[in-house]
Amino acid sequence: MTLFEQWRDLIENQTDETFNDFWVEYSEAETKIYSDLLDKPGEIVSGALGELAAGYEVRPVIYMGFLDGVNSSLRGTIDFENFDESSQVELDIDLEKLYFNMLAAEADYLYGLPQWETLLSDEKRQEITKAYKKSKTVVKGEKIGRNDPCPCGSGKKYKKCCGR
Repeated sequence: MTLFEQWRDLIENQTDETFNDFWVEYSEAETKIYSDLLDKPGEIVSGALGELAAGYEVRPVIYMGFLDGVNSSLRGTIDFENFDESSQVELDIDLEKLYFNMLAAEADYLYGLPQWETLLSDEKRQEITKAYKKSKTVVKGEKIGRNDPCPCGSGKKYKKCCGR
């Protein structure tokens, strides 16, 4: 079983009894990893997955979960499906995309890290936050009036066609 399959199995099989312990372990590991990465902006992290996990003192399956989460914030996404502890990892993180994705995940413990204050200006963080909120806004299409032509293309008025 690959590490990615182990990760999926781990998160899908949580019970009420195990969820809190799992969440504490995962969120602490994630906070530690992101804090370290944000302390070294622009540095591309690379190495074997098992070695990187050991460096952060987390289980490889938890590090795999971190990789699964950060993947959409990388400049080039990675297919983690067949990863094991010896698989090579290279993380080239787009910080603006990462901040946006942390907002989308509602991970206030991550987008509230103090390193963001030096990495992105207040204006940039506000701009990203505004873009995130705008991405959640649903915009309705223009309302069809009773006497407007029917959008189905029949040539009839809406009230005499699809609006019946």
